[in-house]
Amino acid sequence: MSNYAQIKEQLSNLKLAGIIDTLEQRLKQADQGELAYTELLSLLLDDELELRRNRKIERLLISAGLKGNQTLESFDFRANASINAVQIRELATLRFIEKAENVFLVGSTGVGKTHLAKALAHLACRKNLRVSFYSFANLISEITKAELSNKISYLIRTLSKSDLLVIDDFAFKKISPQLAEYLYSIVDDRYQQRSTMFTSNRVIGDWMGIFPDPVMANAIMDRIAHNAHQITIKGESYRKKNTIKKPNG
Repeated sequence: MSNYAQIKEQLSNLKLAGIIDTLEQRLKQADQGELAYTELLSLLLDDELELRRNRKIERLLISAGLKGNQTLESFDFRANASINAVQIRELATLRFIEKAENVFLVGSTGVGKTHLAKALAHLACRKNLRVSFYSFANLISEITKAELSNKISYLIRTLSKSDLLVIDDFAFKKISPQLAEYLYSIVDDRYQQRSTMFTSNRVIGDWMGIFPDPVMANAIMDRIAHNAHQITIKGESYRKKNTIKKPNG
């Protein structure tokens, strides 16, 4: 076995896949006199660290339930003049997560709320933060399944610990008293400890109507609205504007 093959085997045994991937390229650079020994070693270690960082981000994105490529880099701010790009980029610093502040993104269907929510959640994962992303319907479904399987305490504990919880399309339907209690438990555990982001097609004043009990509604709304960034996005759906009309006949 050659020295090169032996080194690759040793690296494989040590699970240093990042170094394996770039070893040949780095050795060529060294042979051409571009790298000192210490530079070669430093670059190889950087390659390994970069691979591990990327893999961790991938795991966080999968765990968060984020799919697709809806990032801030891919968001077209020109599509909707009502969106305050400066305000969104301030949120993109993620200081609101450091301060345990909430975010409301409110507007009609197709104006970019979900894309922006996913983009901010994606950024949080890239900063090694724990994120949970649910549509309101999926969250209700997960809570119901957890209750039936006696795992509701585990689910509430998990959601309470996420650095950022995103609930997309919030308040689209009324919920039962039991679901309201579970939602209150999550909101109360996160209050002033973790950030929660909501997107909704309904104005905030209508959110109270989804709860069966006004006392519970007030308790939940008081907690989620405290120190929240409230962003209203107006305008026509850019999905509709970009739809290609098919010719008649």
